[in-house]
Amino acid sequence: MNDPFDFAAGLAQNVKALRAARGFSQAQLAKRAGIPRTTLSLLESGTANPTLDVALRVARALDVHLEELLEARASQTRVVKEADLLQRERGGVTVRNLLPERVEGLDIEQLVIPPGRTLTGIPHTMGTREYLSVVTGQLELRVAGESYRLGAGDVAAFHGSQRHSYTNLGRSVARAFSVIALAPARPPLTREP
Repeated sequence: MNDPFDFAAGLAQNVKALRAARGFSQAQLAKRAGIPRTTLSLLESGTANPTLDVALRVARALDVHLEELLEARASQTRVVKEADLLQRERGGVTVRNLLPERVEGLDIEQLVIPPGRTLTGIPHTMGTREYLSVVTGQLELRVAGESYRLGAGDVAAFHGSQRHSYTNLGRSVARAFSVIALAPARPPLTREP
């Protein structure tokens, strides 16, 4: 966005997209921002040249940083090849991250478990939820001493703070996705003097 027309068009696109994503009407967003609806309408049409104050008010009303409101948005698509995703081996089991960057509070991994192998999960913070979705093969999920058999298409949801493991009981490689919704870390308790 080098010239004012591109800047205005990009700003208009960003405001419309962010407003729609939050489910606001133009009138609702204008009210939240404390600006006239006509100003917002002109902003979204790409014909307005807003002051910094107006842009900041709209950004706050949309709960974004000003930079996000002003940035060039092309498609912002990034393709990451499988070989470039973080991958590790644990006891003969391949664990591959499915997200190319860190997303606060969320881990998604692909598990490739050969026949007879077990992957022991690491208990997480109290309040963490885990979801195991089997894509191919058969797995035995053990959680807190209980056992569950899962086949292709089955999904198990459990508390991730408990001891758990995944064992391939079949004769072929099992593939599954593990989604971990991490509970926020709690601050340590402090003693009052």
